[in-house]
Amino acid sequence: MNSRINVAAWPVAVLLVVHRVFIIARNGTPTDDFTTVYNAVARMASGQPVYEQAYNHVDPLYLYTPGATLLLAPLGHLDFSLARGLFIVANAAAIIAALAVLTLIVDRKLTSPVWPVSIALAFVTESVTNTLAFTNINGVLLLCLAVFLWAFLRAERTPQLGWVAGVVIGLAIVIKPQFAPLLFLPLVKIQWRSLAGGVVVPVILNLLAWPVVPGASGFFEKLLPYLSETRDYANSSWAGFHAYVNFGAGLYWTVWLIFAGLTAAAILGLLRWRNSDPTLWALTTSGAIMVGIFFLSSLGQQYYSMWLFPLMFTVVLPRSVFHSAGAWLAAFLFLASVSWASASHPDAGRLMNFFTATAGWALLIVAIFATVAGWWRAARRAV
Repeated sequence: MNSRINVAAWPVAVLLVVHRVFIIARNGTPTDDFTTVYNAVARMASGQPVYEQAYNHVDPLYLYTPGATLLLAPLGHLDFSLARGLFIVANAAAIIAALAVLTLIVDRKLTSPVWPVSIALAFVTESVTNTLAFTNINGVLLLCLAVFLWAFLRAERTPQLGWVAGVVIGLAIVIKPQFAPLLFLPLVKIQWRSLAGGVVVPVILNLLAWPVVPGASGFFEKLLPYLSETRDYANSSWAGFHAYVNFGAGLYWTVWLIFAGLTAAAILGLLRWRNSDPTLWALTTSGAIMVGIFFLSSLGQQYYSMWLFPLMFTVVLPRSVFHSAGAWLAAFLFLASVSWASASHPDAGRLMNFFTATAGWALLIVAIFATVAGWWRAARRAV
């Protein structure tokens, strides 16, 4: 049976990758994240202040730390078209590699159908399609996340792999500080190597970058104040929905506190399985942390949802949040590349297009909490 599924899955996976990389991504879209990054590192190469931007415009802004700027600096020495093409291919390859690592984490061979099926499914999602079309770095960050989880889980038997886990999550944190809460995993397991790497790598990179990135102080003086304000466009977080719809603060904070409580309860409840089922615990906890960040923080963009792929891989395990219909409904809402535009109901269609991810993330938080609560009830009955 596996060989028959592979025969069908691999051609579909390959053609979808080719289509997304060489047609959709190369064609590009009006939303262009790469030009912003390229212009920033080009300013660095020419000695101009990196953080001099039009902060009152809705065009994509350069939002990375000085340390991330240092990592991205080689792009500024390449021709724009070559740099963009390499960036697209690198992110596509990183996504494929991340799915391979996740396949191994859930104890499936790369010759099994799990890898090609996951590639095919991933490359039809909004997250992967727009990551490549907008040409941003989310694919590389997914690979960092997958390698972190792989090394973290194996560091229990091979402690030196804790350094690998720490370095890769540290690289992710220096690019996107949203990954910092994942250090909760090594903190719980007292993996000091992973913790040290996750903290030291961003600190060192930013210290090294400070004297060589022109106008590095602009990160604190200009960019952080901008990031402290919740924007009402391209923002699917609960705060972004509040900024767009502008309902009362009482309702906003009531909902925020409820979902923060559900997220925290699920994360703490999952601790029961940190030793007896570490793979389930690590993948599910990482998903609970990330979806909580997407929904509860000031900025959540729909294509961040690919960082929930590790949680979705638990579907092949004996126990999983994704053994429930609610979790799959949530996944459809934040992953499906569909338009809800309606000639009959234009306002409702516009809201759906902007905020289906918000609803999906909220529903997934509820699904995780409910599933973990169900596992607890079942475990108590079994005693």
